[in-house]
Amino acid sequence: MSAHVRELCDLVIRWVHLIAGIMWIGNSMLFNWLDRNLEKPENAPPGYQGNIWLLHSGAFYDVHKKLLRPNEMPKTLHWFKYQNLTTWASGILLLFVVYYGGGAALLVDPSVRALAPGVAIAISLSFIVGSWFFYDTLWSSLGKRPVWAAALSFLFAGVVSFALTKIFSGRAAYIHVGVILGTLMTGNVWFVIVPSQHELVNATREGREQDPAISLRAKERSIHNNYMTFPLLFLMLSNHFPSTYGGKHAWIVLAVIAIGGALVRHLMNVRFHYEGWLPVAGFVVATTLGSLFFLTRPDEPATSAHAPVAFADAHAIIEKRCVPCHSRTPTDDTWRTPPVGVTFDTPAEIERMAPRIKERAVVLKTMPLQNKTGITDAERETLAAWIDQGARTE
Repeated sequence: MSAHVRELCDLVIRWVHLIAGIMWIGNSMLFNWLDRNLEKPENAPPGYQGNIWLLHSGAFYDVHKKLLRPNEMPKTLHWFKYQNLTTWASGILLLFVVYYGGGAALLVDPSVRALAPGVAIAISLSFIVGSWFFYDTLWSSLGKRPVWAAALSFLFAGVVSFALTKIFSGRAAYIHVGVILGTLMTGNVWFVIVPSQHELVNATREGREQDPAISLRAKERSIHNNYMTFPLLFLMLSNHFPSTYGGKHAWIVLAVIAIGGALVRHLMNVRFHYEGWLPVAGFVVATTLGSLFFLTRPDEPATSAHAPVAFADAHAIIEKRCVPCHSRTPTDDTWRTPPVGVTFDTPAEIERMAPRIKERAVVLKTMPLQNKTGITDAERETLAAWIDQGARTE
């Protein structure tokens, strides 16, 4: 696949992924909100779980939640399931296009672990598929002991996150955790929740009573999906924040964000029944942000006397190590357009981006990406000295 076609596929699939994700997660959050705000009248008939009045788009909605009596199936029934499938499928396609394509350039970081593209892809798929089987087996066997199942789930997530940061590039490791969460959520929908809904419909049509155990298992997995939502949303955007995945504490940063996001989601779930939710949510947010501040704070390079660096010397390094990608006409075999539109073709562009060059190439050391162009520590120090001396281009 040519670089131009790959980029076009990236654009189209990412657009579909975003739209479908908004629809899926929006529906999920709406239905969870409805469940927590239903009003159940006194002397409600068996199976009636409540109703709620909504105002939207210039009219009122009267929504009821109940179990139907046998043979009470309505003529028209709307299901919510294909938004999930579209989100997951487009996400997997993006994984193939962005991380498996181009010789797995964004997947493998030789400074972390030198892997052949085929080996890296096989490991990637093994983690994704294996995580679903572990999770589903765990909750199917320990579902009646949820505390143990939850503890083992958190432990497993931590081990997987740590292992991925020691195998792939930091960016790819984060995306893989996101793909794993998305796969667990999709597996819950199609292997537990949707079959439960089919049984609900079939029993109603056939005049049978419902099996409460099936509905409870589906609800349990729906709650799991609800708590995975906020961490997953961060992971979908994580490639824009190299300070999180590019440091030495990448897996701890990920754990802090995931736990903080899940706790905030929990507090949003209980806010209608727990009056003290807001101060607790504020504490969780402050603690999470404070932890992130210290965990992602880069180690400033040691300051030492450095001979004056001429722009010609800095320019030569940038030409050799950065311009293959960051140019209006890149020569890199993966990037055919400059990443995020940043170019270093003129002295003025280099001078304007000097603080960013120092942050990414010297402090975080996340550029060049996977150090594809082989920049040395001595060259990073030279760039730092030139920038600290005023980044003059004259």
